[in-house]
Amino acid sequence: MANIFKRTAVQIAMAAALAVSGSAMAQASAEGWQFTLAPYVWLPTVSGKLNYGPPPVGGGSARVEVDPNNYFDSLDMAAMLTGTARNGRWVIGTDVIYLHFSGTEGKVQSVDLNPGSGPINVSTSSVSAGASSDLKGTVWTLAGGYAVVADPKANLEVIGGFRYLGLRAETNWELKTTITGTGPDGRSATFGRQGGVSKREDVWAGIVGLRGRANFGDSDWFARGYVDVGGGGSSTFTWQGLAGVGYAFKWGDLNLDYRYLYYSQNDDKLIDNISFGGLALGANFRF
Repeated sequence: MANIFKRTAVQIAMAAALAVSGSAMAQASAEGWQFTLAPYVWLPTVSGKLNYGPPPVGGGSARVEVDPNNYFDSLDMAAMLTGTARNGRWVIGTDVIYLHFSGTEGKVQSVDLNPGSGPINVSTSSVSAGASSDLKGTVWTLAGGYAVVADPKANLEVIGGFRYLGLRAETNWELKTTITGTGPDGRSATFGRQGGVSKREDVWAGIVGLRGRANFGDSDWFARGYVDVGGGGSSTFTWQGLAGVGYAFKWGDLNLDYRYLYYSQNDDKLIDNISFGGLALGANFRF
């Protein structure tokens, strides 16, 4: 059922991405363009499971769980910027995020000793002495949209586009013993007591979603929200959500949001699943 939902979301996302973003450029009205630029700070927790397979012949590959408990100590660098261009009801926008975590604690969940079908997963829960992971990730979103509700006090947009995730992960582990077992050819396979591995994944996903904003009565305070869903092929699924409040000034807005981003992949891809969630504070400049 989950795979059917993912494939359906992917197909809808890809079609809407082409239709909406293309129409946004072709049908811009004569009212003139209005622009916003918003630097912001997002300090998310990171939680997930990484798959460093497939395993080499005669060896094993690790499935690693990333621990979210020490993210403040692990966050080395973060940079975020978002911007939009509007013309009448049409809008096109982009968002760029760079995050670097180092020394993130975790554990080796299991070891795969079989590079073929039917992987032999050996649980390491009783012998794992810990693991440390470094994560470097860039997330770039580009989407066009149309405001189905365009009122001075309320706005609702339907959007479509794509999101790119470039993730490089490196994990060093320490076990209490070497893992041994049998590979697919009947010969012995081993996974070292200590070691390290790195892998990079570039993930492209079509997305569709909604973005809205509504004032609290006649005040300058407002609530805002965002949600999208999408994927790429049958192996990638992603969704993102945001909810927050803001205050409008003549020059722009100040926003405080909670933001959540999730990815999952099938097969032997690096990202079994990974999520980022936390508060974001930003200033939105209009010109």
